Amino acid sequence: MAIPLLRHLFTFDLMRVALAPAVPADVKVVADETLINRLETIPSGERLSLARRGSGRIAAELLLDPEPRVVHTALTNPRLTEPAVIRALTQSKTPTALVEAVCHKSGWSVRREVRIALLRNAETPLAHALESARSIPSIQLAEILHSSRLPENVKCCLLRDSVERSAAAARAGQNSTSRKPAQSEI
Repeated sequence: MAIPLLRHLFTFDLMRVALAPAVPADVKVVADETLINRLETIPSGERLSLARRGSGRIAAELLLDPEPRVVHTALTNPRLTEPAVIRALTQSKTPTALVEAVCHKSGWSVRREVRIALLRNAETPLAHALESARSIPSIQLAEILHSSRLPENVKCCLLRDSVERSAAAARAGQNSTSRKPAQSEI
């Protein structure tokens, strides 16, 4: 009975319904879906407020907003989850503003799965791709880059850097095991 009434509510009334703890889950889902369907027609200021105060589903949807300040605000929403950020980064229509915000202005880029999602995104800047690649083992990096949408020259650069790091680590490991004991150690 309450579900048909939802489409007649205003934007922030729908948001309150979606966030109210006493509301049944199916009603919350419909309220979120109604808001998501309205996002294209909602003014910028209201989208900004929804990005800050809305549910995790609304914040995740607003990560794909064309306006950078809405994207930045959605990334700071406390209800936003890591899987939602990863899902937004792996979509083909990911806005450049989202990739830049995740790379430079949020705490999301320190998370391993988010770094992997960034390595699969064609918009990731080379400097951040290098930084992310250095935190991943060489074998896993090769698998990630195989399905990545990064440009080929960036993939080659990342793989070359990974091989050089592995070779340097092997040389360092060899030097430490083959050293002669010092006179004081005998």
